[in-house]
Amino acid sequence: MRKLLGVLAVASLALGAAQANAVVLQYTGALSIQLATLPAVPIPGTGLATINSSSPGPHVNSLSIPASPFNITGFVLPVTDPAAAPIGGLQLTAHNSAGAFAGATLGGVMPIVGFTKVCLFAACDNVTTPPPANLVVPLNNVGSGGGATVSTLVNLTAIGAPWTAGTAAVGTLAISGFQHGPASLASSTANASGSIRLVTPVFVSTNISASAVVPVFGILDLHFVPEPGTLLLLGSGIAGLVMFGRSKQS
Repeated sequence: MRKLLGVLAVASLALGAAQANAVVLQYTGALSIQLATLPAVPIPGTGLATINSSSPGPHVNSLSIPASPFNITGFVLPVTDPAAAPIGGLQLTAHNSAGAFAGATLGGVMPIVGFTKVCLFAACDNVTTPPPANLVVPLNNVGSGGGATVSTLVNLTAIGAPWTAGTAAVGTLAISGFQHGPASLASSTANASGSIRLVTPVFVSTNISASAVVPVFGILDLHFVPEPGTLLLLGSGIAGLVMFGRSKQS
């Protein structure tokens, strides 16, 4: 009986540690910017997310992300799609502010701090023939709402919106978010190996008919991983159960 109580105590400690750490999960992921149908440009990052989940189940009720795990400076994205003319490229400098998301379908606000330089009529890194004009578009409305307007050679307005795990659409283009756990169920998202994708649309309009509307999307991908300490404690609990089984057989 004493051995059984000892093993149960070890298992309880392991499970208790897992539950105590369930509100703070380590993640790897990326904050991506996608222009029209071009491939998304990922900004990788890793850190700790605060999860408020249902009790006793692991469904995510709210999610908090700290500022700046995703950041990039001076990244140049060439734009060669004729449908995006006269945009020849983008130069991105940005990081995320703190984000807070909640709801049955996760959604909320996480502003992007920084700017995108829109290079017109040439690529941003074209040394021989540099862009004759550039627009510097602030990104603070991305992932939060509101708008920003820049007026130079080309008038440009960017209107943002909050993030959602649902579907974001600009015109006929749409991209979907999701939240699911190891069994592809939303009810197990807060388990290790759970994943969340949040998306936000950015409506960019210009006074040039060829690119009157340029759809842009922000994409936030998070993949939760178990903490080494939790794995160690759980492993200790399993090892204790194995030893108890062997002692019963001897």
